[in-house]
Amino acid sequence: MDEVQWLVLLVRVPAQPSRHRVAVWRELRRVGAVSLGQGSWAVPDVAVFADGVARAVELAERGDGEVVVLSAAGRHERDAARMRELFTVDRTAEWTEFLADCGKFDAEIDKELRIQKLTIAELEEEEQSLERLRRWYRDIRARDVFGAPQAADAEQQLKHCAERLEHYTEQVFTALHQM
Repeated sequence: MDEVQWLVLLVRVPAQPSRHRVAVWRELRRVGAVSLGQGSWAVPDVAVFADGVARAVELAERGDGEVVVLSAAGRHERDAARMRELFTVDRTAEWTEFLADCGKFDAEIDKELRIQKLTIAELEEEEQSLERLRRWYRDIRARDVFGAPQAADAEQQLKHCAERLEHYTEQVFTALHQM
């Protein structure tokens, strides 16, 4: 992505009650905005961020605050590169956390197989865990507009988790049909 335009959000929300500031902060973090300093955030000006930005503005206004949204681009290539870098650092952290959770999923399947906990209830729990990983993957992937290096590993790990669940499912049904 060359010459990316950015939305810079200047957020002002009264300190009290704090729930409004926290709600705006959470929404901006959820959407993947980069904090530039107190009350200043940035996201690439692409469609995937539009709803989150609109929601942050709405939340600020609900708390008697305001958000000024500016369009910006790096003045020099190094400025644009720095913004991409800041944004990608945040996505890298998200992918790292995602990969760690894939590892936990894998370890959980190993444990259930080791102790032979082959029940429908456990299978449903593992299916929910995999679905949570899938949603999380889709969310990060949508925000990762510059393609952080860990994205490919994350895709492979998610496929691995799905394969592990498929194997576990087969083991559960085999155990149930032997009863």
